[in-house]
Amino acid sequence: MPAPHNPFKARLKTGETQIGLWVSLADASVAELAAHCGFDWMVIDGEHGPNGLRDVMDQLRAVAERTHPVVRVRDDDRARIKQMLDIGAQTILVPMVESAEQAREAVRSMLYPPAGVRGVGAMLGRATGYGAIGDYLATANDEVCLLVQVENRKGLAALDEILTVEGVDGVFIGPADLTADMGHGTNSAAPEVQDAIRDAIARIRAAGRAAGILSTDPAVARRYAEQGVAFLAVGTDVGVLGTGLRALRAGF
Repeated sequence: MPAPHNPFKARLKTGETQIGLWVSLADASVAELAAHCGFDWMVIDGEHGPNGLRDVMDQLRAVAERTHPVVRVRDDDRARIKQMLDIGAQTILVPMVESAEQAREAVRSMLYPPAGVRGVGAMLGRATGYGAIGDYLATANDEVCLLVQVENRKGLAALDEILTVEGVDGVFIGPADLTADMGHGTNSAAPEVQDAIRDAIARIRAAGRAAGILSTDPAVARRYAEQGVAFLAVGTDVGVLGTGLRALRAGF
């Protein structure tokens, strides 16, 4: 039996926009509720969300077969990436990638030898059904998916080189960090920022890779979709819950 098929990775190649949700509350019930809402993918956020290894594993179980979980790790630590893959994550999002070499090392962390350096221990874990998926080691490299985040001026300057790295399936533009790094605080609508994002999306697509981004503004999100973003996050669990509760209270 081979490694499970990764539908998210396959759809990235079609050019179709997949709609996603950011999940940061580190709660399996919240993730499960969100997974029932029809999103194509969701981020389980281990960078800013208080997610430990077991928290992520519980959420992977909670959303299984309802949506595709993308696990954002806290950094490009090789051991952490290995653990996330071993507990069953197939798509990993690595933040703050600033060079082709950093992207290349992330690829190596994702893949089994000889293509990479992922430790061969998954037969003990959830990724292989605790050993039930006998052909996992021979087929896993084809089904894992690496997304890297470019979210500052240094990363944008290195973007063309990052896009030459084989094994990078998509590049996610981090609008909040990019806006701050460009000196615009939280004003991501600044023309300079939007011009940089538009240019980055075009460069990513021209290189034959999938572009991704997050916007909680529906009009802006639709504009990104029109620009050809392949994986588009349109909200966060924190934002949706907070906005809904405040609106409910305001009505009374």
